[in-house]
Amino acid sequence: MRGATKNIRRLARRFWRGLREWCGDAAYERYLRFLASRRCEARALTAEEFYVEQLDRRYSRPNRCC
Repeated sequence: MRGATKNIRRLARRFWRGLREWCGDAAYERYLRFLASRRCEARALTAEEFYVEQLDRRYSRPNRCC
């Protein structure tokens, strides 16, 4: 019984991480890990600054729909 519960928890955790990656919710954590791996001297953006910058980057490109 313990093994089954452990496997279910592991599967649920993996599913949750995948869902967060898919919808972009884990982008800030990924950004912080990237900065830590590069050992950048630059100041890390706050979560609010990061998301505003992402939105600016996403919506500043020309929209060809209309």
